[in-house]
Amino acid sequence: MKKTALVLPLAAAFLLAFTACRSVSKSSTVELFNGRDLAGWTPVLADPAVKPENVWSVKDGILTCTGTPIGFIYREQTLTNFRLVVEYRWPPGVKPSNSGIFSRIHQPFTPIPLCVETQLQHGNAGDVLGLQGMKLDTNQARYFFVAHHPVAGDINGVKKLADREAPPGEWNRVEILAQGPTYTVWVNGQQVNAATGVEVVPGHVGLQSEGGEIQFRRASLTPLD
Repeated sequence: MKKTALVLPLAAAFLLAFTACRSVSKSSTVELFNGRDLAGWTPVLADPAVKPENVWSVKDGILTCTGTPIGFIYREQTLTNFRLVVEYRWPPGVKPSNSGIFSRIHQPFTPIPLCVETQLQHGNAGDVLGLQGMKLDTNQARYFFVAHHPVAGDINGVKKLADREAPPGEWNRVEILAQGPTYTVWVNGQQVNAATGVEVVPGHVGLQSEGGEIQFRRASLTPLD
């Protein structure tokens, strides 16, 4: 009887903990792209006369961006620490170009805002950039600086460790883990960057329009604040 009495509370405690972990996991991750439309996203474009639907469109569960004019779409929620998974590709038959994943976006919402960019530009996927003077630690490996870029301002950057981008036409999976001043980036399952000294401020997350056609099929956000 004593043994049974001990086992039952332990089993109940284990079940409760297991259930709690599962419920937290399910409730904390949000699918930002519903596969049907741009519900929940707000566009910002360099040319306000251009209709957003002429730049961003959804068909067959794929979000396509023409890349012109420059700008971005963003979510209203602001957060500092998060895990973000984005799947993208350069469409089959289209020359790979440029785009990026924005986070910690600040107002004013210029076409290229004050933010942290995880670079998707072909050949540079996985670079971490602080745009419009957004701070990163200058004393780290692979750091670089671009002064007075005509649209992105001063850029603090950390180059990727390795090229893990899939061939054009194939899907890529980018995972970003933002924890305080550190941004860790994985491309197709392999860590390619760990930028330190990133400015710790809350902001929006977004997807960039810049340079050429790109497609997205997933954007999953797990807040860690």
